Amino acid sequence: MREVTRSRAIQASAADVRAWLEPATIVEAEGSFTVVSIDDQEDATVVVASGPGLELPLRFEDHDGTIYYTQEGDHGPFSHMETWIDVEQGRAGTVVTMRSTVSLAAPLPFGDRIAAWKRRGELERALDELETEFE
Repeated sequence: MREVTRSRAIQASAADVRAWLEPATIVEAEGSFTVVSIDDQEDATVVVASGPGLELPLRFEDHDGTIYYTQEGDHGPFSHMETWIDVEQGRAGTVVTMRSTVSLAAPLPFGDRIAAWKRRGELERALDELETEFE
């Protein structure tokens, strides 16, 4: 299992950033999947995402102001994937930190390293999209 962390200062209020960080928006901004459906449940939002040859459910929860989501079940590229998104007002703007732990489902040499590389790119794309939104 590997961990990847990316942070960015966004020139917007924390409230505006949090409003943008909706589950479907996050999935689309990461750039690997499109949203097929959204199921708002009592304690979570489950987004079914589709990509080349697969569909996977992503379960989003709010943990005391931190956005937490994980790949549910065995349908997806990872045997384990969970992500935390923290939003904090700072002097240089609102700092958004995205931290993800991943493990690849396929038995490949250096598989977790490949999964971390892919996940790092997804987090960077999401932060790019967020920054572009508030330019």
